Amino acid sequence: MESFFAALKTEMVRRTRFRTRREADATLFEYIEIAYNRQRRHSSIGYSTPAQARMGLAITMAA
Repeated sequence: MESFFAALKTEMVRRTRFRTRREADATLFEYIEIAYNRQRRHSSIGYSTPAQARMGLAITMAA
């Protein structure tokens, strides 16, 4: 969890100046849902992206 907040601060919060809370909420939601959760490699799934892990699981299940 600490690495998530470190990445969030480094990649998003410190680089962006938000005009409103709504703008900040929308931008942070997009970052978390798209960049962090879908594109980052995760150690718990062998340092692959979630999409790669799902593809590997689908191939395994189809075989």
